[in-house]
Amino acid sequence: MVLNNIRDWFEASGVVFREAHHEPTRTSEESARVRGEALQIGGKALLIKVDSIFRLFVLSASRKLDSAAIKQHFGAKKTRFATPEELMEMTGLVPGCVPPFGAPILPFPLYVDPSVLENPKVAFNAGSLTDSMIIGIDDYRRLAAPEVFRFATEA
Repeated sequence: MVLNNIRDWFEASGVVFREAHHEPTRTSEESARVRGEALQIGGKALLIKVDSIFRLFVLSASRKLDSAAIKQHFGAKKTRFATPEELMEMTGLVPGCVPPFGAPILPFPLYVDPSVLENPKVAFNAGSLTDSMIIGIDDYRRLAAPEVFRFATEA
């Protein structure tokens, strides 16, 4: 369902994209390998509860999350990852296949680390562990319309 929604949205928006069907991948490294793309091209999407609100954060797959930067940005006391059960309940997805989009694909505020936007394109699992998409970064930024701030550090 999510894959079809993304494909339809891209086509309706005139976005040129590459789609790849591949073996199931559970890590960013596995995804980069099967896509034939550099690790930093991957957009790692993480659903995180910031105080009482779930928000979607996207960072380069070559970086690691800086939860202190998220707390500081929002003036939050605590953050935590969505549990697999919460993720399934809210999105119908399992960990590792969350695409890097808020509305109209997923119902969460979207935040992107500058590490994603430093690349010419972004690759991501598109609602499935066996389907990836790659699009140009300008199209991603235009369609996703994220808030951008730094919340990733070197891995």
